[in-house]
Amino acid sequence: MMSAEGMLAGMRVVPVVVVEDAASAVTLAETLLAAGLPAIEVTLRTPKAIEAIAAISAEVPEMLVGAGSLRDTAQITASLHAGARFGVSPGSTPALLAAAEQQGLAFIPGAATPSESLELLERGYTLQKLFPAEISGGTRYLSAVGGPIPEVRFMPTGGVTPANAPDYLALANVACVGGTWVAPSALLAERRFDDIAALARAAAEL
Repeated sequence: MMSAEGMLAGMRVVPVVVVEDAASAVTLAETLLAAGLPAIEVTLRTPKAIEAIAAISAEVPEMLVGAGSLRDTAQITASLHAGARFGVSPGSTPALLAAAEQQGLAFIPGAATPSESLELLERGYTLQKLFPAEISGGTRYLSAVGGPIPEVRFMPTGGVTPANAPDYLALANVACVGGTWVAPSALLAERRFDDIAALARAAAEL
């Protein structure tokens, strides 16, 4: 099984999205892909999220689709069955890690302290999520922790914007950022895909 780090290698911005219907999710995936962003994290924050992942997986197979905000083992199972290629969580628990490993899900668990990072590193997780990035210390935290724990790279999400994303991406221990700004819920609800495409193209240039 390829690791999440291997899958996302070279991808600097991963759009993190909240979707309300599968049809919009497919158009969104096509829009992001055409703009140069070949991965998407669909957060499990709506009743239609699993259906949206399944639709993207079936209709836009070139898109690397992941499930975000994973909180329990049932969500891991459902995400895999829907076609998710990777999973992301704001944190981690022993049960969550065991389920991801047993079911073969490429997983990015969350860590916001050095102790959490070291515990995950012991299990082989060299790519970890930092959430909420900005209020957890942002670039200052990541720069500081990179010295004593150079083996870990991060995917900061939460408070990352087009203005500060370059600062994050300049850090040696940042693999990519989660881009919640790329497809805002308001634009998606109004199906303003041209506006989303413009945001996505700008993000791809980062």
